[in-house]
Amino acid sequence: MIEHTGSGDPARTLALLWRTQERVSRKGKPDLSVDRIVQAGIALADADGLKALSMRRVAESLGVGTMSLYTYVPGKGELIDVMVDTVQAATGREPAEGWRAHLAYVARENLALYRRHPWLLQVAPSRTVLGPQVAAKYDFELRGLDGVGLSDVEMDSVLELVLGHVQNSARGLTAAAVTEKETGLTDQQWWDAAAPVLMTVFDPARYPVAARVGGAVGQAHQSAFSPEHSFEFGLEMILDGVDRLIESRAR
Repeated sequence: MIEHTGSGDPARTLALLWRTQERVSRKGKPDLSVDRIVQAGIALADADGLKALSMRRVAESLGVGTMSLYTYVPGKGELIDVMVDTVQAATGREPAEGWRAHLAYVARENLALYRRHPWLLQVAPSRTVLGPQVAAKYDFELRGLDGVGLSDVEMDSVLELVLGHVQNSARGLTAAAVTEKETGLTDQQWWDAAAPVLMTVFDPARYPVAARVGGAVGQAHQSAFSPEHSFEFGLEMILDGVDRLIESRAR
């Protein structure tokens, strides 16, 4: 199930993101607020994914009627945008020493963000969430590239390249965790069951390079694929490429 950012009313979404029209609970009603509703939505999505997210489920988790939520949040589209913005929040961040260390830090922080909130992978960023936390995160991530010799467009492109790699790696990690949970087998257990059958049909002489490389990978990772290794390897290759780009601009 894929949801899209920017699917709600733009004016109402911006008012929610920047809290320009926060409404106070009516006397005698539960102490509702945009923040409480958003946190309830995040908790539901963290536990069961976006498939579990609905205004009705959020209301039930708060012990209120569904219609009372609409006083604060117009609908699910706007709620998702504010949820996405909210989980980007961080305090006290400063760029690491040097652009390379900074980008490595940014990559690992974003990977950790996806691990905390896997439902973010179910949100297609059709339109940028124009909220304060997203803006602060973008500013922080760019600051480590400021002044290294890249143009503004190149700075943005380098950051998007790193974040795209992180997202792809997060999908691999999430898929591996889901597969293990749903099958009840670790990768090692799956290979232990599959290997005897594979050896009866696979001819190493016919596929010599695949046999050699596949054997080396299996020995190194105890699996045919390691999302963790792919993340670190890909990150280093990207950073090496950025290094060459920066050097070329200095000539």
